[in-house]
Amino acid sequence: MSWLQIVIYVLSALYVLTVVSVIFNVILENRNPVRTLAWIIVLVTIPLVGFLFYLYFGVNYRKKKIFSMKGLGDMKWLQYMSEDQKQLIRKSEFLQKRETIEVRKLMTLLLNNSKALLTRFNRVEVLNNGEETFPALFDALRNARKFIHLEYYIIGEGRLATELKEILLQKASEGVEVRIIYDDVGSWSLSKEFIRELRKAGIQIYPFLPVRFHHLANKANYRNHRKIAVIDGEIGLVGGLNIADRYMDGVPGIGIWRDTHLRVWGEVVTSLQVVFLIDWYFVRQELLLNKNEYLPYFQADGNVVVQTVTSGPDSDWASIQQAYFTLINMAKRYVFISTPYFMPGETTLNSLKTAAMSGVDVRLLLPHKSDSRLTHWCTRSYVEELLEAGVKIYWFQPGINHSKVIIVDGIVASVGSANMDLRSFEQNFEVSLIIYDREVVKKLAGDFLRDLKESKEAFIQQWKFRSKQDKVCESIARLFAPLL
Repeated sequence: MSWLQIVIYVLSALYVLTVVSVIFNVILENRNPVRTLAWIIVLVTIPLVGFLFYLYFGVNYRKKKIFSMKGLGDMKWLQYMSEDQKQLIRKSEFLQKRETIEVRKLMTLLLNNSKALLTRFNRVEVLNNGEETFPALFDALRNARKFIHLEYYIIGEGRLATELKEILLQKASEGVEVRIIYDDVGSWSLSKEFIRELRKAGIQIYPFLPVRFHHLANKANYRNHRKIAVIDGEIGLVGGLNIADRYMDGVPGIGIWRDTHLRVWGEVVTSLQVVFLIDWYFVRQELLLNKNEYLPYFQADGNVVVQTVTSGPDSDWASIQQAYFTLINMAKRYVFISTPYFMPGETTLNSLKTAAMSGVDVRLLLPHKSDSRLTHWCTRSYVEELLEAGVKIYWFQPGINHSKVIIVDGIVASVGSANMDLRSFEQNFEVSLIIYDREVVKKLAGDFLRDLKESKEAFIQQWKFRSKQDKVCESIARLFAPLL
């Protein structure tokens, strides 16, 4: 036997032992059995590639708790999480009696799973699409006096990014503190020159969990998908829009970019600021949560009640998934859902079917065309069983529907960055605002119903007769859903 053969045998044996140990580790993690079996099949049937794929995308860091908030537990912002919050929820004096029981359960859930502050003195403005969102953002930035904190999944170079840069350079020259967090994967195309120019002006801009080849296995699968802007602790913006021209201009060959964002004033801005400052601690190991100047307290001239719910691998709970599940199950009359990517997992899927079969008007708005082929086909794989259960599904025709909105019975709504898919539920860092206000919810419901007028409803009679090629594409794509 030659030395080469011996080396090959040894390497093969080491590889088999490694794969067996990985499979054993996957089993011990006690994941969803479907996901566990999917990873085992990939590891066994696709040598080497499957192993690398698992290293890059499969390691469960929520279980490993590598994203820890240790050291932050005694910070000033946590003092808000007192018995006063629980007492406020128990009393629920600001809610109508018929709403109290179900809404109180949701509020308590978010307090327990996400430390979501219940803020009462807020004003909320719904911003539709880039035409309303970017002027509102840039106007707030131009009027900044003390500090600007920005956190985006995507900052893509182009017209909007250039305008943003010019505003920030001007504000920095006026002595305004500027801090920016961008996701290193989502903003991969952001040039070094763009970053260098901002840093030269004294702006602190840093990537969230930077990815390099030798670190890819640790960080590629956990991305910061949040979109947050906080100006002077007085104004906040949050929702579905990143900084890139397509969010204003649309996508060639697909159409307009339909999205929903929020501009907020009042106590809720402090909650968004806390989210940013925790992420800043991850990025820079710089603790700002104990400095009063970054946590000013403002009460807006409105009385909109809002909770800020976050989720990510730094949490013991899939907080936003639990929020969505509770929202669907608390619906008595209707639940309207708008999401660009729909790969919900069995729990959420069954809650939708159960609600529809119980007589709740469940309407799901999805994009007719998507910017991701795999998620497009995977989304379509759920349609038939939902239609059979009585869920009404609509395909948005003018372009990409990127809004992430849930509306329940005219009394509560969710708007934020999280899609209704497993990646948003379990892997990405996300943020959503849960809004308990009839006027704001009415505005969101009106926008949703207008979007339905530009959509085509799917009917089970026609859907069952779609082409065999489509059915095959859907089935293959769905196999990858547990891995995505």
